[in-house]
Amino acid sequence: MNTKILVLGAGAIGGYFGGRLVEAGQDVTFLVRLNRKKQIEGNGGIVVINSVNGNYTFKPTLITKEEGDGNVEYDVVLLSSKSYHLQASIEDLKPFIGKNTLVIPLLNGIQHISILEQAFGRERVLGGLCVVETTLNDKGEIHQPSELNQLIFGQLDGGTTEKLNQLAQAFGSTKAKFTLSESITQDMWNKYLMITTMSSITTLMRTPLGTIRDSVGGLEFIESVFKETESIMRANGAPLSDGIVDRYMTLVKTISSQFKTSMQRDMEKGLEIEGDHIQGYILQLAKQHNISAPLLRCAYQNLCVYNEMLKARSNQ
Repeated sequence: MNTKILVLGAGAIGGYFGGRLVEAGQDVTFLVRLNRKKQIEGNGGIVVINSVNGNYTFKPTLITKEEGDGNVEYDVVLLSSKSYHLQASIEDLKPFIGKNTLVIPLLNGIQHISILEQAFGRERVLGGLCVVETTLNDKGEIHQPSELNQLIFGQLDGGTTEKLNQLAQAFGSTKAKFTLSESITQDMWNKYLMITTMSSITTLMRTPLGTIRDSVGGLEFIESVFKETESIMRANGAPLSDGIVDRYMTLVKTISSQFKTSMQRDMEKGLEIEGDHIQGYILQLAKQHNISAPLLRCAYQNLCVYNEMLKARSNQ
């Protein structure tokens, strides 16, 4: 069976996982904004992946929202936009969503799921996440410096279907790790805990994880942020795995000392960040449950200050 795949975006996330699918011989089309299309065309029409998991250069099939063909129905859409582009991404995708199309969102956090269900119908929206360290360089090339390159997807209410098994088979022969999960909601909350904590500490300290970890009291500080975030999520009924903080602290002790979160990388480039979608939403939950969250509030205030500085620079 030929699986038609539409990837929203050809940037660090969409370009990487979509590129790995192209490399494996899958039928992949990239829905991109005009500026990204021009950048790729200016590079000879190719996308370059520089990765410790194997370099790859390919010529993607690109379309923009204006070039959509209503007669083409895609089996699955990989939605890899940032949260602050979510509404625009939904509008871009609407012409490409058929009655049998499944949408796999790869955004961080959890708040976007209800928004996507309202836009496309609950039956079309899967759960999804990726665990990957990747970024675009100044040339528009994808730089993927660590072995972390996993995409996980599944039904939000658990279980699986014949179509999902077919997708898993189509995804299964790539150099990236595509994993079909029967507990994707738990997986998403687990990752939300990790990304909230990791992005909070790395953006607050403006340094790679290893420097924080190896400082005096560093591990204790990181664990305290994990536990504060965990307490808020569990109060909200999040189905976090048992012992999840201990598991993540083991990861912290072994991960590359140069590891940076995507939010940290965005701040270093002077780009928009997802603070409201990640830390902001957790703090909303904390307020609902009357939980004090001083560490997360400190981290979020740092992000708010960054946003004000970003606005000031854009208005100059």
